[in-house]
Amino acid sequence: MNRARTTVLTVAGTLLLLAAMEGVGRLGVLGESWPPLTQVVAALDDPITRDLLGRALAATATAAGTGFVAGTLVALVVAVVGALLPPLQPGLDRLAAVVNAVPLIALGPLLITTVGREGTPAVIAALAAGFAVFVAATSGLGAAGAAHRDVFRALGSSRRATLLRLQLPAAVPLLIDGLALAAPAAVLGAVVGEWFGAPRGLGVLLVSSMQNFQTDLMWAAALSAAVISLTAYAALAGLRVAAARRFV
Repeated sequence: MNRARTTVLTVAGTLLLLAAMEGVGRLGVLGESWPPLTQVVAALDDPITRDLLGRALAATATAAGTGFVAGTLVALVVAVVGALLPPLQPGLDRLAAVVNAVPLIALGPLLITTVGREGTPAVIAALAAGFAVFVAATSGLGAAGAAHRDVFRALGSSRRATLLRLQLPAAVPLLIDGLALAAPAAVLGAVVGEWFGAPRGLGVLLVSSMQNFQTDLMWAAALSAAVISLTAYAALAGLRVAAARRFV
């Protein structure tokens, strides 16, 4: 019952948002910079525009996916190291906080000179996604109850055995929550990374269309990035529901 109610509210909210976007564009409340949604969709009837947007979408999705996977793996390794070596945990937490505090846009010029223009979007996506996964993994690994830890300790289990048989299973729901938050962050990171001169991608398309006053194309690119983010979030949120049944 609760799931059906949530689904109905989600669909109703989405339709209300789309209607509001259309209404604002039709009424011209925000001027020509906010076209009706139907006008943006109609622009995709042009094969050239559709092909251009499709290639940009594929490039951004590839960079975001690569960064998401890389950031997740690095974050998990660092979180596991902290769990196996508790004295290192405070230092790893501070390091992650410092790296996250650096504005992603400030890293662009440095990354261009090190990994190149094509690699920058994926690296920034990895940095954006990694912190969310690290926080979730660290919290999840510490979520196991003290009583369970005492049992494992009394039975003489090593830290490695405790990690594999107790902490990791207990961390799964929180870890998936972190992945759900990291996926949209990876998309945003990839788009920001493309602003620094990447050869292709939605970020490049956004900047180009904005500079050339191609409002419909600009909105189409922005909505495409939003669709990628929402799709990834919805998929991982669904996975969270399944994991909750198994591990909670």
